[in-house]
Amino acid sequence: MRTSTLVPFFIFFVALTITNGDSTTYEESDALLRWKASLRNVSMSLQTSWRTASQSNDSFDSSIQPQPNRRTSPCKWFGIACNGGGSVTIINLTKSGLQGTLGEFQFSSFPNLEYLDLSMNSIFGTIPPEISSLSKLAYLDLSTNQLSGKIPMEMGNLSNLVELYMGTNNLTNSIPSTFGSLEKLRVLSILQNNLSGPMPISLYDLKNLTHIHLQRNQLSGPISPRIGRLKSLVCLEVWENQLNGSFPTSIGDLSNLEILYIRDNKFNGSIPESIQNLKKLTVLRLARNYFIGQLPQNICHHGLLKNFTANGNSLVGPIPRSLKNCTSLYRVRLDGNNLTGNISEDFGIYPDLDYINLSDNKFYGEISPIWASSKKLQTFQIARNNISGVIPPEIGNLSRLSVLDFSSNLLVGDIPKEFGKLTSLIKLYLQDNQLSGGVPEELKSLTELETLDLSSNQLSKYIPGSLGINLLQLYYLNLSNNRLNGEIPMELGKLGHLSVLDLSYNYLSGSISAELGALQSLLTLNLSHNNLSGGIPSTFDELRGLLYVDISYNQLSGPLPNNPAFLNAPIEALEGNKGLCGNITGLALCKTKSDDQNKVKFVYIVIYPILGALLIVVFVIYIFLRVRKKSQHVQTGEIEMVNEKPLLSISNFNGKKLYKEIIKATEDFDEAYCIGRGGIGSVYRAELPSEAVVAVKKLDGENRTFQKEFLNEVRALTKIRHRNIVKFHGFCSHWRHSFLIYEFLEKGSLCSILSNEWEAQELDWSKRVNIIRGVADGLAYMHFDTFPPIAHRDISSKNILLNSDYEACISDFGTAKLLEQDSSNWTAIAGTFGYIAPELAYTMKVTEKCDVYSFGVLAIEVIKGQHPGDLALCLSSSPSTRAGIMREDLLDHRLPPPPQETLDLLIDILKISVACLQENPQCRPTMKNVSQKLSNISLRIPKAGSKG
Repeated sequence: MRTSTLVPFFIFFVALTITNGDSTTYEESDALLRWKASLRNVSMSLQTSWRTASQSNDSFDSSIQPQPNRRTSPCKWFGIACNGGGSVTIINLTKSGLQGTLGEFQFSSFPNLEYLDLSMNSIFGTIPPEISSLSKLAYLDLSTNQLSGKIPMEMGNLSNLVELYMGTNNLTNSIPSTFGSLEKLRVLSILQNNLSGPMPISLYDLKNLTHIHLQRNQLSGPISPRIGRLKSLVCLEVWENQLNGSFPTSIGDLSNLEILYIRDNKFNGSIPESIQNLKKLTVLRLARNYFIGQLPQNICHHGLLKNFTANGNSLVGPIPRSLKNCTSLYRVRLDGNNLTGNISEDFGIYPDLDYINLSDNKFYGEISPIWASSKKLQTFQIARNNISGVIPPEIGNLSRLSVLDFSSNLLVGDIPKEFGKLTSLIKLYLQDNQLSGGVPEELKSLTELETLDLSSNQLSKYIPGSLGINLLQLYYLNLSNNRLNGEIPMELGKLGHLSVLDLSYNYLSGSISAELGALQSLLTLNLSHNNLSGGIPSTFDELRGLLYVDISYNQLSGPLPNNPAFLNAPIEALEGNKGLCGNITGLALCKTKSDDQNKVKFVYIVIYPILGALLIVVFVIYIFLRVRKKSQHVQTGEIEMVNEKPLLSISNFNGKKLYKEIIKATEDFDEAYCIGRGGIGSVYRAELPSEAVVAVKKLDGENRTFQKEFLNEVRALTKIRHRNIVKFHGFCSHWRHSFLIYEFLEKGSLCSILSNEWEAQELDWSKRVNIIRGVADGLAYMHFDTFPPIAHRDISSKNILLNSDYEACISDFGTAKLLEQDSSNWTAIAGTFGYIAPELAYTMKVTEKCDVYSFGVLAIEVIKGQHPGDLALCLSSSPSTRAGIMREDLLDHRLPPPPQETLDLLIDILKISVACLQENPQCRPTMKNVSQKLSNISLRIPKAGSKG
């Protein structure tokens, strides 16, 4: 969050003071050019603007050091402004593609510099202590770079500093106590670094501070009661740290405070009653701490509170009285506490409310129709309480609702037909209640629905076939533990995205429809404890993604499908069907018609005559093997021990044992084992007792139960095996944790290596070409050698992992899509910004060519050493740009210049990459074609250290 009070002033100041007069301080231009010469990359605007008077467009060389006779005024250079005397006062180079360090920046050459903005670049290394020589500096922004090391104590000498931004870097150690000397400081923003230790006591003396942004660090210790001295404070954000202790009551003295954001720390004790004195408070986020006791009753006494979250604590008692009339609320989370009260009396009308979660408490009473007055409501969750009564039909008027969760309560009556009007609904959870009647036919109108769980109720009648015709986005359908009867509708076979189908514990009868064999995305199928009869359709042979099946306790007969999920199922998932047969333990072998007729003849004619001879042969073989085994016993035993390795696959590892081993190896997913974070969870390194090392991706708490990305990844990875695709060992869906298990790749992500100064230099040209080729081979396999084809949809450097030999593996299939031939394959936009094909902005149609575009961006990034940025869009749409871009300035300057032969081959690769970026997807090559071309090129690339 950026809250600058100086930018408007500086814009006005620049308009008055820019000049090109003879009094320019040439020392400043020399210093800027020397610093520019030390950088490895700059934007085109800076490259063409920052030059001496004698440097022409044709002869400019950034490596030439400035000479006195070539000096020029910097006042009209890109990003530079001066005062009336020609001295530099402003340097604003945000988003200028800078790559390098501050080591060569001569801070002492800028005695009048007041505004320095180098944010959103690739500046690495440490912050030099010499920065303290900028005695007039009022605004400093170094955020969103790759700076590391300690914050210099000398920065406390910047006595005129008003705003300081250093967020999103890799800064370590503590916040310098010398910051207490920055008496004019209003904004302190060092969010998202690796800072540790307590907040310095000296910070509480900065009476002009209005904004503190220290979130996402490792700060520890308590917040001092002296915080009450910061009378000007408007915003305090310290969330996602390790701060602890009781929260000081002096917080109530901050009469100007509008935002108090302290979630995800270790604060304990009661929430201070003094918080209700904060008359201007609009955001109060206290979630996931260790607070106990009751919520302050007058927390919204002044009627301005908009965002209030206190979920994940141990709070008790009633809902604050003031919340009932707090009409300003737009987001409320109180879930995961022990709060009590009558839900029909404690809440009012909230015209701006778009999110409320009251789940996992002890609320009682009935759902009031008054909730329908919150017209903007998008998420409404009151699961796992003691709510009774019927569901008001007025809830169907919440036209913006996308998530509705009333599960695990005491609700009775029918599911309102009015729910058919909730056309924006994506997730509907009504399981574990006492609802009766049928599944409303009107639910067919919920065409955006992805999750439907009506299990563990008293629903009867039949399953509407219209669900299969209309709910084409559905990926989770659970109607188990009800009283549903009739046949399973064949229309359910049209649900091409369905991953989980659970119809168990009902009264369903008739045969299993062959159309269900079209559910190519199905992972879990549970039809157990019904009255189904007949055989299992042979179309189930084609459900190659199926991982779990349970058809026990029906009246099924005949052979099992030729499908690993059936053939490897435990007998508990098949028992209770007298007529099933198959070659697995616990079932009878399947018989042919002639088996019984021939059995007696076979015994008398064949078995008896050879039985005696067979016994003699067996005895002779036994004696021979005994003698041979004695001579080879030691050697054979050693080979078995050496070759004995754990086999972790979906079908044959011991799931319960492995689950316990992973929990133990990661100490219940302790942060110390975390090696990365993504959109849906975190990745941990787990060393198992067998000495096998695996990577475990654990879903975050709110994404835990069969979330779409989780199921997509399992569905995609069970279909593919390729050396350039991360090896998938298995998955776990547990009430405590859901996670995926992969091979561990030692070098981590390509993105992290390219952004690291030293690691990037290890990627010589040969390795980089091999990486590009590996990604192309993996994509070609996905597009042409799997059925149906798979589009990854998020090819980016963060999703390419490297092993110890720098071999590339494609990972993170959370947004992958199976491209059905008879489907339109329309979808919402998914992927990483900067890699997404331009046609997705207006067609929303996924094809393999979307991956081709992303690959083109990635390939240029690997050669250039950084993301090409806006250049990718220019290359996709401008033939003139494409024609002129094949130059050495697209190479990573951190590597030695390649010899001419290698350079020519790299340019060939760049040409292929640019072809992948064409605006018209039909004009892009296929990945098979790209893979073939790269295979020829990579064979010609000289290895590192070879001649030529």
